[in-house]
This record gives sequence, structure tokens and C-alpha cells, in this order.
Amino acid sequence: MRVRRSTVEHSFGTIKAWMGHSHFLTRGLKSVGTEMALNVLAYNIKRMISLIGIAGLMRAIRA
Repeated sequence: MRVRRSTVEHSFGTIKAWMGHSHFLTRGLKSVGTEMALNVLAYNIKRMISLIGIAGLMRAIRA
């Protein structure tokens, strides 16, 4: 449980804070799924930039 809190729950908490405490801007399951996917993509890109930098991310994208 301690490991789960430090790895998984942090990312959901961060995304939830970005969204304004779990309020989706769209309606409907398909639209909400798309909105959540975009939020997760943005989180992952921001995380990769903080871990390997922009140059490293650009090299990884080109590879």
C-alpha cells in the first residue's frame, strides 16, 4: 500500500488538481474518456521532460 500511494496515487492526484478537483469540461462517456486521455498524455509528457529533459525527449521521439 505504501508503494502504491507513492507511485500511482500521486499521478491521479496531480491530474485531478489540474482538472479542478475532478470536474470534466465535457459530457458523455466518449468525450470524458478523450478528455482524460489528453490529461494523462499531458501529464506523461511533462513527467518525461522533468526526467530526461527536452533534448532527451526529442531524441526518444525521433527514435
